[in-house]
Amino acid sequence: MKTANYSILNFKESIFATMTKMAQKNAAINLSQGFPDFDGPSWLMDLVTEAMAQGHNQYAPTHGVPELRRTLAQLYKNIYGLEFDPVDEITITNGATEAIFCTIMALVNPQDEVIVLEPFYDSYVATLNLAGAKIVPVTLYRNEFRWHVDELAKAFSDKTKLVILNNPHNPTGKVFTREELEAIVGLAEQFDAYLLSDEVYEFLTFDGAKHLPTATISKALERTITISSAGKTFGVTGWKIGWTLARGQISHHIRMVHQFNTFSVCTPMQWGVNQALQRLDEYLPTFRSLYQEKRDFFCKGLTLANYSPIIPQGTYFTVAPIGHLTGLHDVGHCMELIERKKVAAIPPSVFYLKSREGQEYIRFCFAKKNETLEKALQNLKSRL
Repeated sequence: MKTANYSILNFKESIFATMTKMAQKNAAINLSQGFPDFDGPSWLMDLVTEAMAQGHNQYAPTHGVPELRRTLAQLYKNIYGLEFDPVDEITITNGATEAIFCTIMALVNPQDEVIVLEPFYDSYVATLNLAGAKIVPVTLYRNEFRWHVDELAKAFSDKTKLVILNNPHNPTGKVFTREELEAIVGLAEQFDAYLLSDEVYEFLTFDGAKHLPTATISKALERTITISSAGKTFGVTGWKIGWTLARGQISHHIRMVHQFNTFSVCTPMQWGVNQALQRLDEYLPTFRSLYQEKRDFFCKGLTLANYSPIIPQGTYFTVAPIGHLTGLHDVGHCMELIERKKVAAIPPSVFYLKSREGQEYIRFCFAKKNETLEKALQNLKSRL
């Protein structure tokens, strides 16, 4: 048989799928993949049931249900002071991952240089490889996960087409400061690069840390593609309702890819999310409190289990150095935890292209029921 697309010949199974299968095989508690093991609010399910009963069951418009796009436009104006035209500048996608895919495929040509901050969400690099991009990694160094200024500046060139930023940051839980955002926006402007800003954890920050959308930074709006979704905010990751917000010409390019990819997104879920977003003011305090309690409980338990977690400012992940616990690198330690302590975590080295820092720590997801976290901590405290 003739060969497949050259771009995918070196693709491997996602680390999330691999660790989940390993957890199932070993009957381990799965703290690897980033989704809750409990449902989102019951009233949200009711909204979708109501939407289905009202007949919202056929194809949605390819750009998204107009009511949802209008709600998003009002939301971003009210919260962040950002103004987007719901007709031409907001597109509903099949989760943030499709938004990322469509954005990269719409903007990046073969051999265009794209700056990626490592550690990174794995779909960034996979999609960039499909696009034939030249990936330029810039490392976020432990424990504050900050870049070296000189390294960041040297990464830019006249060939830089796109910079990918994830804020709040998975897997580290970092929330970027205004100073950091201004630095990267300034370089993007200097070299006329687009900014893809993945902000799916925008409402999940702790200890007074404030999420600043990249598009709010001076001179960033015209070149920024803001991506977010309902999955993380409402605990319904399987619904896959994401969106892009960008100026009209950029949005047009993204829509040209989207229409031949998924075309449209689940209609009743869009109607439910539309109603849910209008309840954010009453919903978010409880949402943040729930996850702050889980973060504090789990990180305290990790400390008692002889880990030294780096307390996240955002997201529902925490990372913990392992050098004082084992002579193994992250992959080996994660396999050992699954097989001997029945707890699955993620080895972050797969999220790096240049640095080996990822071998020195592991990532846990604490978006789990209290009993799940308690059992995992008990297992981690046990002797091998």
